[in-house]
Amino acid sequence: MKSFAQRYMRNYGAVAGLVIMLIVVAVALAAPLLYEESPWMMVADPLIPPFTNADYPFGTDMLGRDITAGLVWGARVSLMVGLLSTAVALLFGILVGSVAGYCGGRVDDALMRFTEFFQTIPQLAMAVVLVAILSPSVYSIMGAIAVVSWPPAARLVRSEFMTLKQREFVQAAIVIGQTPARIVGTQILPNAMSPIIVSASFMVATAILTESSLSFLGLGDRNLMSWGFMIGAARTMIREAWWMSVWPGVAILLTVLAINLIGEGLNDALNPQLRKRGE
Repeated sequence: MKSFAQRYMRNYGAVAGLVIMLIVVAVALAAPLLYEESPWMMVADPLIPPFTNADYPFGTDMLGRDITAGLVWGARVSLMVGLLSTAVALLFGILVGSVAGYCGGRVDDALMRFTEFFQTIPQLAMAVVLVAILSPSVYSIMGAIAVVSWPPAARLVRSEFMTLKQREFVQAAIVIGQTPARIVGTQILPNAMSPIIVSASFMVATAILTESSLSFLGLGDRNLMSWGFMIGAARTMIREAWWMSVWPGVAILLTVLAINLIGEGLNDALNPQLRKRGE
C-alpha cells in the first residue's frame, strides 16, 4: 500500500485531481450545512452579477435564486448519479464479462453478441430514449446511464479473464478441484481488479457528463438541482447573464478533469509495465 501511494504521488496531475475531487466531495457532503434552504428558493433580486454581493458570491439567476447554492447542491446530484450508476454498470459488466471469459465457447459468443447489440446504439441517444420512456427522475437517469455504460466494462473483464485463466495458478486451482465460482472469486477476479478500477474512474466521469447532458436537454429530475439543469435554464440568458451558465460549466469541467487525472494516476500506479519503468 505504501509503494502504491508513492507511485501515485509521483504523478503531480493525479495529486491535483485528487485534491480537487476531495474539495468537490467535501462541498457536496456539507451542502445541507452550507445552505439549509432549498436551492430552488428565490432569495434575492434577479440577475445579481458575481462578486458584487458577499452573500451571493457567484450571483443570482433570473428568478433570484442563489447560483452558489445551486452549485453546492448540484455537486451532490452529479456525484450520486455518477457513483451509483457506475457501480450498477460495473457489477453487471463484471458478471457478464467473467462468465463469458471463463466459460468461452457458445456462452462467450452469445454474451458478446448481446453486448455488441448495446454497443451499436449511441450511448446518449439510448439514454435519452430510456429516460423519456421511464419519465425523468434520478432513478431513471441512473438506470439509463447504467444500461449504456456496462458493455465496455464487460468486454474489459472478458479480456482479462481469457488471459488470466491460462495462467499456472488458475490451472493449479483447477487441478486441486476448486469450484469455478471459487476460482473466479479468489484467483482470477482479484488479479483483474487493477484495470477494472482504472476503467471505473473514467466511467464515473462519463456518467457525470451524461447526466449533465440529459438535464441540459430537459430530462433531468425536476425535484433536484443539477449542474446540467442550471446550464440548460441559462441558455436563453447567455448574453444578459453569462455567469448563470459559466459557473456550472466550470464545475463540470473541474470535476470531470479531476476524475480523469485520478484515473491516469491509478493507471500509472497499478500498471505493472509502467511500474517497472518507474523503478
